[in-house]
Amino acid sequence: MEILELLKALILGIVEGITEWLPVSSTGHMILVDEFLSLDVSADFREMFLVVIQLGAILAVVVLYFWKIFPFTREQGRVRVKMETISMWLKILVSCIPAAIVGLLFDDEIDALFYNWQTVSIMLILFGIFFILIERYNRGKQPAMESLDALTYRAAVIIGLFQLVAAVFPGTSRSGATILGALLIGVSRTVAAEYTFFLAIPVMFGASALKLVKFGFDFTGQELAILAVGLVSAFVVSVLAIKFLMGYIKKHDFTVFGWYRIVLGALVILYFNYM
Repeated sequence: MEILELLKALILGIVEGITEWLPVSSTGHMILVDEFLSLDVSADFREMFLVVIQLGAILAVVVLYFWKIFPFTREQGRVRVKMETISMWLKILVSCIPAAIVGLLFDDEIDALFYNWQTVSIMLILFGIFFILIERYNRGKQPAMESLDALTYRAAVIIGLFQLVAAVFPGTSRSGATILGALLIGVSRTVAAEYTFFLAIPVMFGASALKLVKFGFDFTGQELAILAVGLVSAFVVSVLAIKFLMGYIKKHDFTVFGWYRIVLGALVILYFNYM
């Protein structure tokens, strides 16, 4: 039985690693996968596991972009502070504030009200439509912000508000919402994706820490093994998913992800209504 649970954790980690970074909603996929591969664990552990495996995904960003997010460098034997990196982190902090406040105050209420297949399916379809429309609207236009340095604090606030929508309504996709908000205000696809990756670092660390504190640290041996497998698989697959996305958007837009979201949302509705 333990081997079967580890296999389930492996699959869930793979799904997390793929869907956390592609703008397709990890929650929507997790709900469907959990219907077929539900972990044979307590409800409290399952809830914590599905959030904390995001730490594996975040570690992939830290490893791939370490020198871009680390604010110090050594030049001619002296340590130099990279002010452009400090500025980026200040903007990320601004973007995090709305979701952090709402998450700390209403985390349990949001889960109780909106963590269901109805909300997930609606947000999958709705934001899928938004992606298609915004990409059509931006077609042929030159982005106003083509580097991380060009991002303004106003842009950081707007992106943060889109992230708040994702924090409240499962199925929106945190990466999807923030990328969509960035595209809407004239940020290039590459910068929108990178900023979304970096923005996820404090958000996911905070969400994971909150879930761990609520669960406590009294793990059984099997629970630790399940969590470890999920974290490692999420990390490895996230590295591949991030590299794929950054290569893809250099030549293509996000329209295909919009259509994918619409199809997935329709499948969620069909499954829970007729299966």
